[in-house]
Amino acid sequence: MSDVLIRVCRHPNRTCGDFQWLEAAAGLCFPAQMNKPVALILGAAVWSGGRPSITLKRRAEHGARLWLAGHVSGIVACGGVGHYPPSEAEVISKVCQELGVPEVAVLQEKRSTTTEENLRFALVLLNTPDVIIVTDRYHAPRARLIARRLGLNATTDCPPIPQGRRKHVVRQTLREVPAYLWYWLRKR
Repeated sequence: MSDVLIRVCRHPNRTCGDFQWLEAAAGLCFPAQMNKPVALILGAAVWSGGRPSITLKRRAEHGARLWLAGHVSGIVACGGVGHYPPSEAEVISKVCQELGVPEVAVLQEKRSTTTEENLRFALVLLNTPDVIIVTDRYHAPRARLIARRLGLNATTDCPPIPQGRRKHVVRQTLREVPAYLWYWLRKR
């Protein structure tokens, strides 16, 4: 049966094999489109009432702009439920849709609670190793390191940090330096 399904799916914009086209039709993964990467938007906090934190909203809006500009074939919204529901992935998806990204262009990875889980759990939703990770500049080196160790051809595209958030950026950068070193040393 697999041979029949693969033959039926000879479409120039799809990479077919092992029922991948059927998964794409069901919204479980993306059809490959002109060799474009997929945007992986990494989660951040959801505030009470399901509102996106400033960081989460900025990342989601940046990922949506990448899709709207035609730079990516789809979006994987990453992140589980933190202190407040719903999941970070659901909030990212909602922000993207409010900006004009169709619901079918955004897949949700709703289980992860760490950067490594964001990327590891998103693997099953991808049909390409080419990804653009959307996260903050201070977080990007560690996210790329993790993604590359998982076999992804990863680049990052970071939204600008608004003025007045310098203290936050310094604090997060100081947190990321030891996290990066720990991960680099632990996984060698």
